[in-house]
Amino acid sequence: MALNDDIALLSSVSLFRDIGEDKLRLIAFGAERRKLQAGQMLFREGSPADCAFVVALGRFELSRGSKAGPAVQLGFAETGTLLGELAMVTAVNRSMTAIAPDTAEVIRINRPLFRRMLEEYPDIAGIVRQRINDNLAALNADLGRIAERFSG
Repeated sequence: MALNDDIALLSSVSLFRDIGEDKLRLIAFGAERRKLQAGQMLFREGSPADCAFVVALGRFELSRGSKAGPAVQLGFAETGTLLGELAMVTAVNRSMTAIAPDTAEVIRINRPLFRRMLEEYPDIAGIVRQRINDNLAALNADLGRIAERFSG
């Protein structure tokens, strides 16, 4: 795919939606494209994460291990989905496993590239902080609803 196609894809990702085209061009230029074959694993739950992936083509089956038995199917990440966004900012472990059921492609955005963008363009840091805050608020709300079911 051409650089302009990658920029268009990145602009459709909610985290990058409010970032200008010139900054997205820098991310797209510094990112790496990776093609996966059917059945190939993008990442495994529990492994160290040093980057995020934007699904560029195809989809990925997401699952999480279960102590009670086989892995739990979480759903699919489709084109335009950002996987592992927190790994662009800090050291974390993967919270799930992602496998390509068919041929797929991703754009890999590594931590050093993204951190350099944050340093050079502080406005991006504000956007990222707000997105993380929104995600934490949604997680807290979900946990509250789950806790109510078990306490009532």
